[in-house]
Amino acid sequence: MTEGEPREPQRRNYERRPRYEKDEKEEEKRGEKDEKSRDEKNWDEKWRRDPINAGCWAAIFIWAGLVLLGNTTGWGPDTFRWWDSGNWWAIIMAGAGAILILGALIRLLMPEHRRPIIGNLIMGTVFLGVGLEELSDWDWGVAAALIFITIGVLIILSGIFRKRK
Repeated sequence: MTEGEPREPQRRNYERRPRYEKDEKEEEKRGEKDEKSRDEKNWDEKWRRDPINAGCWAAIFIWAGLVLLGNTTGWGPDTFRWWDSGNWWAIIMAGAGAILILGALIRLLMPEHRRPIIGNLIMGTVFLGVGLEELSDWDWGVAAALIFITIGVLIILSGIFRKRK
């Protein structure tokens, strides 16, 4: 530089981290990503950790298959007087609701499998109510009223018996 040329403004030299500190930071980030992927459970592990839920869904599919088989072969309508050939879906719904409610009750009885059950109870109540309404002589207004009352009672009970932290 010559004396007549303007000088560039001096930039403040920021301290640069030594290379080994950057490597430590990158390793830490990689470690966090590995922990995240370990925490995200794969499909098989989820079913292994929750055998009650797996069993309930398997039972629902088996029930639906049996009802459809009984309906198509004529065994169901011939054997049970309440089984019309057109209400097979109501039988599936009522059975699925009963299975979901049974699964929730099993969760209550087995402390090692205890988890929130309000969702299964509500869905089971709705399925059971819709299925029974179609199978019985109930008016839809009566069935809907009973479903809503049961759901309200379940929500109140879940609030009362919820574990406080």
